[in-house]
Amino acid sequence: MTTELRVLQRSGWDEWYGKLERAFGGAAEAPEERELWEQLTETERSIGAWDDGECVGTAGAFSFGVTVPGGAVVPAAGVTMVSVAATHRRRGVLTSMMRRQLDDVRAWGESLAVLTASEPAIYGRFGYGIATHQMSLEIDSSRVRIAQPPGADADALRLRFVPPEEAVKECEAVYRRTVGTRPGMLERRPGWERLPLLDPPGERGGGSPLQCVVAERDGDVAGYVRFHNKPDWTPAGPDGSVVVRNIDALDPAAYAALWRFLCGIDLTSRVTAHNRPVDDPLLQLVSDIRRCGVRVRDSLHARLVDVGAALGARTYRAPVDVVFEVEDAFCPWNEGRWRLSGDAKGAVCERTADAADLALSVRELGAAYLGGVTLSALAGAGRVRELRGGALAEASLACGSDVAPWLPHGF
Repeated sequence: MTTELRVLQRSGWDEWYGKLERAFGGAAEAPEERELWEQLTETERSIGAWDDGECVGTAGAFSFGVTVPGGAVVPAAGVTMVSVAATHRRRGVLTSMMRRQLDDVRAWGESLAVLTASEPAIYGRFGYGIATHQMSLEIDSSRVRIAQPPGADADALRLRFVPPEEAVKECEAVYRRTVGTRPGMLERRPGWERLPLLDPPGERGGGSPLQCVVAERDGDVAGYVRFHNKPDWTPAGPDGSVVVRNIDALDPAAYAALWRFLCGIDLTSRVTAHNRPVDDPLLQLVSDIRRCGVRVRDSLHARLVDVGAALGARTYRAPVDVVFEVEDAFCPWNEGRWRLSGDAKGAVCERTADAADLALSVRELGAAYLGGVTLSALAGAGRVRELRGGALAEASLACGSDVAPWLPHGF
């Protein structure tokens, strides 16, 4: 391979990003979308692969904090904008960029790397495991009713339309308060609050401009929803749909009130949401789950860059003392035996010469890291081997999470 890897310079961003666009089909993004990604790109954490003066590969890494079980926020590299030119496939370009990037992440002192994959089969060979899933719904709002939580005072809440740009501060405050409630949620730098407001007309799918409704209690915003209304008509009458972009709330009453609002919009018969947690409380509020069109797919892929630091940064919902035999050919500094000792108050994970209790690769540790995939399920697929009787049950219980991990938005 003759390509050279170089850190991205701000002056070269247009060419670099243009090659990314071409690799993803060649359709140019809307100017406002392109402008935002240029501002969010951390060029010092981005690289390009160059061949004879031409950019033939791209990769970047945002600075995020990721919530882990126990509520701590762990610094993480949000791997993004990865592409290889069609002319340079199967020449080692992607592997060289992944090698350089993980070396960089380790040098930055970040124990975790995360990404969303255009194709889920790509990143397993680099040690990434599928750590969170997302649920999509298409609710038949003509038949499904949303219950009011017991004891909730619906009259204490006021719902009102607010232009999305005018409610940014209040909505972002609600989002920040929810970050620590679920593993997988992102603590993000200033500027990211603009991402949910992107609303290029060409991406509305025939829907309205972005709308926002806030739920207020005693003058304070307790929740919000951003959505598009897509009108449609059939010979039988109105058949419109509501497409949910974001919905967050600080308590069950506000959350249920926002969903009741969405399902009660005139001239519509469907409410669609493409990214919700797989254990969304909404599933306990709907009157008929069979009419909610539930589907599940992969979302966040996680990679432990420093096994000891990453496993020691989260807590465990049951006491655990287990030795992992870790395989990690791509990042050999992780290979070997690690003793994890911890409970709900904290944990330590250090190298050890003691006999191993479980054998697995770093990919399985990434899948189980946020508590949404159990070690027992991975063992059932033959991807974790139990070497000491009882160790699998102990570690699987401890590594789980009481709420499903969830990535609230892509990057």
